[in-house]
Amino acid sequence: MLQKRPTLFDAEWIRKHGNASLAASPIHITSAIAPQSEGGPHDYYSNGDYWWPNPATADGLPYIQRDGESNPGNFNSHRMFLRSVRTHIANLAAAYVISGDEAYAEKAIQLLSEFFLDEETKMNPHLLYAQAIPGICSGRGIGVIDTLHLIDVPVAIEALQVSPAMTKEIYLGLKQWFSDYLVWMSTHKNGIEEMNASNNHGVCWFVQAAAFARFTGNEEMLTFCRQRYKESLLPDQMVQDGSFPRELARTKPYGYSIFVLDNMVTLCQLLSTPEDNLWHYELPDGRGIAKGLSYLIPYMKEKDSWPYPPDVEHFDGWPAKVSLLLFAGIALEREDLIELWTSLDPDPTDMEVRRNIAIRQPLLWLR
Repeated sequence: MLQKRPTLFDAEWIRKHGNASLAASPIHITSAIAPQSEGGPHDYYSNGDYWWPNPATADGLPYIQRDGESNPGNFNSHRMFLRSVRTHIANLAAAYVISGDEAYAEKAIQLLSEFFLDEETKMNPHLLYAQAIPGICSGRGIGVIDTLHLIDVPVAIEALQVSPAMTKEIYLGLKQWFSDYLVWMSTHKNGIEEMNASNNHGVCWFVQAAAFARFTGNEEMLTFCRQRYKESLLPDQMVQDGSFPRELARTKPYGYSIFVLDNMVTLCQLLSTPEDNLWHYELPDGRGIAKGLSYLIPYMKEKDSWPYPPDVEHFDGWPAKVSLLLFAGIALEREDLIELWTSLDPDPTDMEVRRNIAIRQPLLWLR
């Protein structure tokens, strides 16, 4: 696939980001201790985005919700560590793919080893304490979405496998970490709660499960993900015109509509096989990924035509260079989507927009 479209990817941009990541400092989950966490130094912790101190109480507890308004005072260090390590690993792996320079591979594998495997610095493979709400709960199922960014890591690992620096021990250790995490997210009550979420959170659970199952060779989970795409995600979340009403009902309907479709497209990319091609799968009434694209793409091309109120935050940052345009453009042979992907900014500065782009280096997905 990649060889057929060698001009899609800007080698200079990939090298620039790879070179920047070569200078990255070590990233360890243990470098920041969350004072409100009930876990230990190796346990990931985050707070619910839209929860704020209670003005009616002296200690601010319990927190109260303000949908769509991110609290800048939340503990965010572990989330930023996770996103940073993912981004650096993806950048380095992509630079390695286009150059063959072992310096990129060695740095990426160092970051992988220290973040996922080293006894002193590793992150434990669970999210028990993700998106906690002070005064209400120590962690929630909704927190599983925090590891959505890790879907870039397995494809980076596979790209790095040819490097001498990727020893068998490291490679198998990384597979075990993702296997353990997949077991946790599919058996713990928090993970099961997220799997059954009826909005973008449920979609993102399946994106992660599919990515990690493909990496670890878990065919049973891949089959389950395909089944749920057809029997739940598509019929329960998309309506006849191709929109996602639960996202449109939010205070950021434009950004959330892009986000959920981006992840539905990623599921098609991850799960489609010659025998079971989700790109062309439709419900009896015609709902499928093409219908979702037909609804949203006109508003990505002409944002001024968006028929809903602007998002309460970060509206100006959209649309950005999301992989849904590239993956769907190639799979469905739609040059207009590829042209739109090419025209958009690959480096948005709005941190919320960046947070909602799960895939940093789509080159790794098209090898």
